Amino acid sequence: MTDTGTVRPSNEDNFLIEAGLGLVAVADGMGGHDSGEVASAEALSSLANFLRASTDPDSGVAPPDFRASPFDPEATDPHAHWSEATLASMVTLHDAVEFTNQRMYQTNLANRRGDGGGMGTTLTGVWQPEPGAPLLVFHVGDSRLYRYRAGQLTQLTRDQTMYQEAVEAGATENLPPRNLLLQAIGPSGDVRPELHIQAVQPGDLYLLCSDGMYGATSDERIAALLADAGPAQLGDCCKELIATALRDGSRDNVTVVLFHCD
Repeated sequence: MTDTGTVRPSNEDNFLIEAGLGLVAVADGMGGHDSGEVASAEALSSLANFLRASTDPDSGVAPPDFRASPFDPEATDPHAHWSEATLASMVTLHDAVEFTNQRMYQTNLANRRGDGGGMGTTLTGVWQPEPGAPLLVFHVGDSRLYRYRAGQLTQLTRDQTMYQEAVEAGATENLPPRNLLLQAIGPSGDVRPELHIQAVQPGDLYLLCSDGMYGATSDERIAALLADAGPAQLGDCCKELIATALRDGSRDNVTVVLFHCD
């Protein structure tokens, strides 16, 4: 679910759920930039079309003529031992994110906005190439992926913001605003997505959300709302998460996507 919220005049968030493709993602168009709602929608569409064309020869979608930068999937977790199929899917996912960025960046260049002032968006989600396969996580920006497992809420992505970078460096004063991104889809021709692999356990519950959800609401409050979210309660839980964020003072668009994995 997504909600414009109580402050902004329009909703620049978008989400995508394509069960047949095994793809779930959230994109938050960059506030203060041109056409944030267009950027988030186009990023999700470009990503899904690339993955569909790369994995389904009967999709009717021609694979794009695109050469991505070199990527070693084993470097994302050198101590793990994943199957060749999983590693190959990671390469495909990496290429899909780079393609999505290049397509939006070229649009910005064509509109003479290649100086970082054109449209842009965060892009965070998971791709499960086959039922039962590990989840392949992709992340650019500051939307988040959480996992709720055995009563514990774990943030699976790192906010790519100047604020997060300063906190990790040990700064405690004069911290940057929380919404200053280190990178996003579209403003630059160079993007380095966070990519990693997550093994799935029965009963896992995952939450994808924009910063409008977690910006004013603590992880403890989010975890409490997820505690009783069985498969039949996901819709009600989404409503309550959004309502809680707005009650807690969120001034942004709020998007939440909940899904279980078997």
